[in-house]
Amino acid sequence: MTRGLPRPVRALIGVRVINQLGAYVMAFLAVLAGPDLASAALAAFGVAALASRWLGGVLLDRMAPRTLIALGLASTGAALLVLAAAHGPPLTLGAAALVGLAFEIYEPATQEALARAAPPGRHGDVYGALGTSLVAAGAVGGLLAAVLLPLGARWLAVADAASCFAAAVLALAFLPREPVVRRRARDGAWRPSARLVRLTLAGTAFAAGYLAVVMYLPFVLLQRGAPAWLPGLALTGAAVLSPLTGRLGRRVLDRLPHERALACGTLFLAVAAFVLAAGRSVPLTVAAYLAWAVADSALQGRWQALIAEIAPEPERPRWFAFFGSSWGVAQPAVPGLAALAGGAMPVAGAAFLLVPLVLRGPSCNGRKRIAAPPRIARSETA
Repeated sequence: MTRGLPRPVRALIGVRVINQLGAYVMAFLAVLAGPDLASAALAAFGVAALASRWLGGVLLDRMAPRTLIALGLASTGAALLVLAAAHGPPLTLGAAALVGLAFEIYEPATQEALARAAPPGRHGDVYGALGTSLVAAGAVGGLLAAVLLPLGARWLAVADAASCFAAAVLALAFLPREPVVRRRARDGAWRPSARLVRLTLAGTAFAAGYLAVVMYLPFVLLQRGAPAWLPGLALTGAAVLSPLTGRLGRRVLDRLPHERALACGTLFLAVAAFVLAAGRSVPLTVAAYLAWAVADSALQGRWQALIAEIAPEPERPRWFAFFGSSWGVAQPAVPGLAALAGGAMPVAGAAFLLVPLVLRGPSCNGRKRIAAPPRIARSETA
């Protein structure tokens, strides 16, 4: 998967994989907080995580990516230990917000480091390899969570903290030292371009659709009569398929410019999501989810590659931070939208349909490849 990529790229992917093996806080925060505090804890975490992404972008103007990645991981680990030890509503909510505030600091730095290290013309491969590796690591992490959860949700927070500290040490040991790249001085405050705003709106719709499927699929399966072991097996199956289908899908979509590939891919995701919404049998639900996961694997890293190729180099960290806020906005919005719509899967389908409309890209049926915009600079955001 990472064969042929430069050593700094492979090292950074390795750091993120180690961290992903223990990435339990988002999935199990509601369990740790308890039913009375679950909604408030998730809201506190989500709002703080959105601020964290912006903080990471600002700090990247003053710190090298390697330093900021290690700092963000170590800060997240320390905050998770505070969460594991917290008891009572005020301390638990404060700890959840503290975790969120550290949670995304390293994300713009990760994208910027990959942007600098990616060989010319291989941004899609680099970000796709990162996304696919994290999916696979998440599947292994899910198995570890199944072992630890019977001991208590607080042990998941401790294990998550340990993975953060381990990843921080590896980052300091193996990531290259790089200089701080300061953006050019400008008159007045930085403002996102119209194209960045449009891409971020499209990214927010995509994130809402993605999270609606991922967050609610286990619930939907159990609601339709699936045995308790099946949701985990379905998620693991999708993770196992991801490296193969992602590579094959990218070979097809690489013939298209990024925006057209995203528009076409999300149309397929929308169809799969509406099948998930309409289907009632367990086999159909599993089949539709696996089809959705196959299409999603082909889009891994494409948003980040697009931002990396069009962002002016001095502003690249800000572009990644601004675009990455799409996930921070979508995360707290999805539960409310699902409640209003009477289900998460219709929300997912509608959100995916919005993406091509916002992108306003060329139609999917043209054969001629349109040249990608000239690469001025590059970076990423989740």
